[in-house]
Amino acid sequence: MDLKGLYTPPSDGKHLNRRKPKKRVGRGIGSGHGKTATRGHKGQWASAGAGKPSFTFEGGQMPLFRRIPKRGFSHATWDKFYHVVNVGDIDRLFQEGDVVDPQALKKVGLAKGPADGVRILGQGEVTKKLTVKAHHFSKSAVEKLTAKGGTTEVIPGPKKPVRNKMKPRKPKA
Repeated sequence: MDLKGLYTPPSDGKHLNRRKPKKRVGRGIGSGHGKTATRGHKGQWASAGAGKPSFTFEGGQMPLFRRIPKRGFSHATWDKFYHVVNVGDIDRLFQEGDVVDPQALKKVGLAKGPADGVRILGQGEVTKKLTVKAHHFSKSAVEKLTAKGGTTEVIPGPKKPVRNKMKPRKPKA
């Protein structure tokens, strides 16, 4: 098949060189883009390091975040989130003699999503002997599980950070 004649390039001369070279600024007066290098005189954008304002910038007006009063206190930075599971649900979903740990609870759908641990509470009845491993147990949960011959095992939390022993503490006066 002959493709000649199907495409004719535009004859106006504008589209012949489609790749435009980069504008080289600050290369002297003869280039036409010397001295201020197309930045103009003074103003926010004239000097290097004048970054583009963030989306919160309001043109010099006091930003909304700083105008609004701030009250209260949040524990969110160090609060821990635990999955709460009742012994009745464990009894319903596990067989006699099973070992119930956080991975097993996740597998059956009782502890979904990210969390710092699992808490076992005493709501519901226990009819089977189970070995339960969790980060925290309520008193009633321990009583119900041990009454049927089961065992409870507390999973220890993370270790406390080691103090720098090379830096001695200041003596109390």
